[in-house]
Amino acid sequence: MPAHALTSIVPASEKDVPLILNFIRELAEFEKESSRVIATEEILRTTMFGPHPYAEAAIGYAGAEPAAFAIYFFSYSSFSGLPSLYLEDIFVRANFRGLGVGKQLLAYLAQRAGEHNCGRMEWSVLNWNQAAIGFYKNLGAEPVRNWTVYHLAKEEIQNLAKFA
Repeated sequence: MPAHALTSIVPASEKDVPLILNFIRELAEFEKESSRVIATEEILRTTMFGPHPYAEAAIGYAGAEPAAFAIYFFSYSSFSGLPSLYLEDIFVRANFRGLGVGKQLLAYLAQRAGEHNCGRMEWSVLNWNQAAIGFYKNLGAEPVRNWTVYHLAKEEIQNLAKFA
């Protein structure tokens, strides 16, 4: 295994929107959820690089070839009083898996978390993705016990908002 499979990891910029969308589609295909991707370049441009960015992205390159990406944002923990880095997506293209690329990308995100004095990093993993679960456990990550993740989709958010 090469010591550093990625030659660079860079913060994404607006010019990277087509590449980010491509990575999102590849991730969705891997997760067998392609039909759920409704993001467009315009949506990503607005939500990631507009006047109020909601997320950031990092792209890992092996030479000139994009090999991996991550989308993340900062949240807040009231119990610790510190920010948290939430990893929304991480994806390593198939031909770069097993080379340490994911670990390099997570190390980059750990540096970003440190820069922001984060008390923790969090992410979700699909229960069937045993390779990812094993990888995360090898890094020292532990599943959160006694908590179940809930979410409301856009339509449910709109329905709930009617009660305000």
